[in-house]
Amino acid sequence: MSVRRFVGANSRDVMRQVRETLGDDALIVANRRTDTGVEILAMADDAALDTAPAVPAQAPAPAPAPAAPSASPAFEELSAQLLREMQDMRALLARPSQGGASATPDFTVTTLLARAGFGAELCEEIACALPATLAALPPRDDQVLAWLHRQLEARLSVLEAEDTFFDRPGIVALVGPTGVGKTTTTAKLAARFVMRHGTEQVALVTTDSFRIGAHEQLRIYARLLDAPMYALDAEQPVNELLDRLNDKRWVIVDTVGMSQRDQRVITQIDQLQGGDSSVRLVLVLNAASQPETLEEVVLRYRQAARAAGATLDDCIITKQDEAGRLAPLLDIVMRFGLRVLFCSHGQQVPEDMALADRRALVEQALRTQADDARAWPGTALAPRWSQEMLGQGRRLSLLLGRLRERVEGFALLETAWDIAALPAVLHDQRLDEIAARADDQEVLGIHWAPRRNVRGVEWSMPDLALDADGHPCALALLQHRQSAGWQPRIAAQARAAVHLLPTLVDAPTQDWLEAERLTWVSQVSGSQRVYWQGQRYALAALFAESRPSHHVGVRFKGQALQLWSVHAEVADGDGRRHLAWYGEIRDPESAKRVAKRYWLTPARLGIEVESLLVTQLQGEASVALAKRAWQALKAADGGETSPQVRLAMAAGAAAVAAHLDGAEDDTARALREDVMRLGRARARRDTALLDAVMHLLMTRDAIRQLGSVGREAFA
Repeated sequence: MSVRRFVGANSRDVMRQVRETLGDDALIVANRRTDTGVEILAMADDAALDTAPAVPAQAPAPAPAPAAPSASPAFEELSAQLLREMQDMRALLARPSQGGASATPDFTVTTLLARAGFGAELCEEIACALPATLAALPPRDDQVLAWLHRQLEARLSVLEAEDTFFDRPGIVALVGPTGVGKTTTTAKLAARFVMRHGTEQVALVTTDSFRIGAHEQLRIYARLLDAPMYALDAEQPVNELLDRLNDKRWVIVDTVGMSQRDQRVITQIDQLQGGDSSVRLVLVLNAASQPETLEEVVLRYRQAARAAGATLDDCIITKQDEAGRLAPLLDIVMRFGLRVLFCSHGQQVPEDMALADRRALVEQALRTQADDARAWPGTALAPRWSQEMLGQGRRLSLLLGRLRERVEGFALLETAWDIAALPAVLHDQRLDEIAARADDQEVLGIHWAPRRNVRGVEWSMPDLALDADGHPCALALLQHRQSAGWQPRIAAQARAAVHLLPTLVDAPTQDWLEAERLTWVSQVSGSQRVYWQGQRYALAALFAESRPSHHVGVRFKGQALQLWSVHAEVADGDGRRHLAWYGEIRDPESAKRVAKRYWLTPARLGIEVESLLVTQLQGEASVALAKRAWQALKAADGGETSPQVRLAMAAGAAAVAAHLDGAEDDTARALREDVMRLGRARARRDTALLDAVMHLLMTRDAIRQLGSVGREAFA
């Protein structure tokens, strides 16, 4: 090894010298500031390098470069100590691994998931979605782990509240192989129901006449709960009991355990479906079972349910405390789309059962790491093409779910897209019904569009509602449904406190806005007249000699630019006080001006209103995006879709793309990268996002049209 000293006028200069001399893999040993600049000690793992102090590489200059100052003794001593410590660390890392998580480059996100016990398919699916910004970080970095948790939690469906399970009357039947804990789980569920609704409305039923003592075990639980218990023969249809259970609100059935390979499973589930009452099937899964066994159980029991005309979408995890690893079970639950209702971790009734907590389950799964880095492949019980299509469908479904969670009103936009599949005569009527539900969106403000047609098309840009963070909501507000005149139009949006206006509204509307203490911004032209220090000026003339001195970042038409602004307090002809703003949108690299804008805002709001100027600027991209989406939809639907419905679809997709392009929090960045993988690479990020959002919504619509997956699969 060798250590060399580099000096330069600044950090950038000295780092350039390090890279040119030692390469990009050079290791910085120490650095400090000196009277003449910056001094760095760096090393490369190459004994051939000269250990003498290096002469800094200098660009050609008219004068000789100053001599490099010598390092102080204290600095050299510290550097030598650091070097010794790093050599010791290198030697330690070079020793053979003694098990556990490797720190070598071979240890990847896939390795981490595989060692936890997740299957190869899910490992590959998640690893492929890893954002580029995180791929360079170690797998155990906090940012990577947080992203992994979000990915896994998004794939894990759980019961959000007990109310939705216990407060719904009906019959619940627990099914599954022998020994998974169905009888104890039956007692636990019954006890939780009794704690909520009392003993009068519940009954226990068992069909297990094969296992010795099964009836007696459940009878003891029933006696403790003061609830009636009924026994059915395994081949006796449950509907024979229905007349005797008419006064019971909730009936829970403990079925006989059967191997997933037993052909009688189909008969058993078919008998449970007898009668007029719908039986909710819940699959009980033993967390301590082998993953291959669990996968076969889920597949075979689901096939049996489908053969009987029933659905099997819910499960309960038992023996969680006995499981060496939880990841294999969660992998199967995620891939098959099961919803976890409860988790059981002991024999005590009802204490040792809790509502499923997705965060806790994922944490437990990732906490346990085995030495074997190979992901289990999964059993080939289903055709490969089915598994691949399920994987693709799962990814699309997850993206849709995350968009619903992130973008206010996205579910309403999906409903608007559904209209295109209906007869054309119903389009406008259904759209009016959906538009009336726009009030369901949580809205902070409105980005009002100009009251004129967009250039090149015969429609006006819809107005965009803004969420609490100033990002566009998904369901746009069509202009043709609104009142005439600015004041009635704004008053109809009473829920909105902020109004970004495309023009300076008339004097009575300004007075009304001030009386209502609403926040507003008006974009105006440079010819707008105002009074400053008693003289009348056009805004362009007022700011002609001004140099904007303050800047903030802004996403403007798909690019990361800067808004440089300057303001002055002015008045109008009636004495209303405003702040007049002049803004230049500049390229941060070249400082070239891309565009300029003028605004008027109420003086009472002060300069804090600047953030709203940024919001209004970022919203301008929605017009071009909506036009692009409109043209794509028109080409695809052959003119069969109502123009108003098509406009709602296009403007909504544009709003979603603008939302994702403008948001910069961690959640939005991760979602943005995942969405963009669906589209093609584009020069403009907002255009790439629009194409991806359109692809996602069109794919969803195609799946629904084929009828293979219903709307509820995406809910």
